[in-house]
Amino acid sequence: MSEARTSAEGGMETSYGFRQVAEGEKQHLVNDVFHKVAKRYDIMNDVMSGGLHRVWKNAMVAALNPRRDSSYRILDVAGGTGDIAFRIVAASGRKAHATVLDINGSMLAVGAERAAKKGLSDNLTFVEANAEELPFQPNSFDAYTIAFGIRNVPRIDVALSEAYRVLKRGGRLLVLEFSEVGLPLLDRLYDEWSFKAIPQFGKMITGDSEPYQYLVESIRKFPNQENFAAMIRNAGFSRVTYTDYTGGIAALHSGWKL
Repeated sequence: MSEARTSAEGGMETSYGFRQVAEGEKQHLVNDVFHKVAKRYDIMNDVMSGGLHRVWKNAMVAALNPRRDSSYRILDVAGGTGDIAFRIVAASGRKAHATVLDINGSMLAVGAERAAKKGLSDNLTFVEANAEELPFQPNSFDAYTIAFGIRNVPRIDVALSEAYRVLKRGGRLLVLEFSEVGLPLLDRLYDEWSFKAIPQFGKMITGDSEPYQYLVESIRKFPNQENFAAMIRNAGFSRVTYTDYTGGIAALHSGWKL
């Protein structure tokens, strides 16, 4: 068991939190986590971020600045409950079309139900598929977004290559993910909150602390900002940048297919 972060060279494919698992085993374990928390996913994010995930997601969509154009196509990966897709469609004046892709059917069911209640079903398509094997033709989308999902993908390099493949020339990748805190005092406080408080709150909310334990451990295993930016460059993206939010608790990574 190691608590060290993985690097741009990889390591997340066999890392289930701090536990090492066999090649190919991680996806099934992660799927089980999200089946357990699907109905309370938004509450989970509120607990893990103190509610700040809503601010960060709004900032992500503002950075994307989707066109108010009915031909504008977005692929939102690991976005089963629709949180990002709903925001993007709203920001486009309900013109854009978002394809919400998730490997977990429970999450997608929650998203489709929410979309119907919001009257957004015509703007959304829900697809159950793997981020490592996208069922789309090359050059299909104007933007690819993924929020708090990339660290749960076993082969991150493969997922980034797939993102590059399905984006149109001039298309943009935006990845919002928990990251490495750069302020020593904040880092210590965040560790205390993550490892002591979050699993306990998870147990109170869902009756099971294990999914939350995995999620906080997965944050600590994920590559830091510079290493993840290198992975995005290695996938072929240009003009790769990142912006830290709240001292690096989260970071927004951006890349372009030029």
